[in-house]
Amino acid sequence: MRNGRPDSGYLHWRWSPQDCELPRFDPRIFLDMMRDKSWAFIGDSISRNHVQSLLCILYQVEEAVEVYHDEAYRSKRWHFATHNFTLSVIWTPFLIEADVFEDSNGVSSSEIQLHLDKLDVLWMEQYKSFDYAVIAGGKWFLKTAIYHENGTVLGCHYCPGRNLTELGFDYAYRKALRLIFNFVTESQHRAMVIFRTITPDHFENGQWFSGGTCNRTVPFKEGEIEMNDVDRIMRNIELEEFDRGRGTGSKNGVVLKLLDTTRLALLRPDGHPGPYRQFQPSAKDKNTPVQNDCLHWCLPGPIDSWNDLMMQMLAAA
Repeated sequence: MRNGRPDSGYLHWRWSPQDCELPRFDPRIFLDMMRDKSWAFIGDSISRNHVQSLLCILYQVEEAVEVYHDEAYRSKRWHFATHNFTLSVIWTPFLIEADVFEDSNGVSSSEIQLHLDKLDVLWMEQYKSFDYAVIAGGKWFLKTAIYHENGTVLGCHYCPGRNLTELGFDYAYRKALRLIFNFVTESQHRAMVIFRTITPDHFENGQWFSGGTCNRTVPFKEGEIEMNDVDRIMRNIELEEFDRGRGTGSKNGVVLKLLDTTRLALLRPDGHPGPYRQFQPSAKDKNTPVQNDCLHWCLPGPIDSWNDLMMQMLAAA
């Protein structure tokens, strides 16, 4: 709303399960549970969006102090002194090792080089310091990429003009998730790990770089929208690999939980910033094209419900 969005109806819709009552997130109880603990969100910009939502809610009880950020302000760490609670977000869009050649606007100068047999050390080396971790991947695997394994190029995803085998994003995503779950479930560190499923976008009449918009102001009703094929493929891979990992984890005493936000997010086309990802986008010239953000979420907004679910998972554990 600060950026100029004229409607506010999206603030008043809240996801509710059919067969039970979902209590709202209680920041005081959460911080009491997190005393002397450390929590990390590990993933891409949706993970950053998620931690921003959580921070806003926790500020009702205690204001955190930012104690670290990387050069690009993508990875950050906050400390809640009263509760000695540390909250981090780690920017690792693939979760595995990747060489990315993009500017700040996401425009690539070369194909991403993705190493399917190596985790990103940025989060792997910090993992043992976390009591709780929310891990999520997804949309970055749809980008053009060359796939490497054991020092050899295996193939690629969407690399026309290259004399390489087209393996597809699904091949790489499954490989990455299996590597991640193997690491978590075989680790001697006993963190509670929550895996969050893919987040659908709501672009219409185009995509991020091709004029896509999201102008809807009310949620979809059940049955009005179906998951697209790409999101369905990715979510199925997530569920299959999670089930496989959970089986191994249960034998090794690792707590692995699934935060399935895909379906409830799918119903909220009204909850994105759209053109209002920037401050007053049409203030200077109403005829200037404005890029829409139909992937991330307004704050406050639908993403806050993810924390309601997360709180219940903590209570159940």
